[in-house]
Amino acid sequence: MENSTTTIINSRTTVHQGRVFNLIRENVTLDNGVTTDMEFVEHPGATAIIPILNESRVLLLKQYRHALRQYIWEIPAGTIDPQESVIICAKRELIEETGYSANQWQSLGEITPVPGYSDERIHIYLATDLQPAEQDLDPDEIINVHEVGFSEAIEMIRLGEIQDAKSITGLLLARIQLERSTSG
Repeated sequence: MENSTTTIINSRTTVHQGRVFNLIRENVTLDNGVTTDMEFVEHPGATAIIPILNESRVLLLKQYRHALRQYIWEIPAGTIDPQESVIICAKRELIEETGYSANQWQSLGEITPVPGYSDERIHIYLATDLQPAEQDLDPDEIINVHEVGFSEAIEMIRLGEIQDAKSITGLLLARIQLERSTSG
């Protein structure tokens, strides 16, 4: 599979500059010679965390998402601040959203959740050996933390109760990693 490109960016315009992300329009000449305008969301990136309390329990969030006008099930996650490292962001978000810190961190990889219209990359971490800390939500966050059996969380995916892509991917990656750890 070919990953390289000869796409040429002829011009770039920031259509909208937001608090978290920007809307970009680029005039490009594609590999096939076609020149066209492309719009995408420019995002600083994010982290997502699967916090494991013990081998059979995970922390999930029930969080209000205004774009959907509802509360949805998610794993802890957040946007990387300017000049912040990926792991520092993950550690900060875990404490802020759950009220727990973790002594053990393992990268499970990186995903591109919506590559058709955003350059966002989400770095996924497995967090274990959790210790209570003080939850420190942002003023615009409405989050309820729930302790759920890990197998129950996987069943919630199957039943369509967890629909958030990063949460589904993160939980399934964690399941693979945890199965490898216990069978190896």
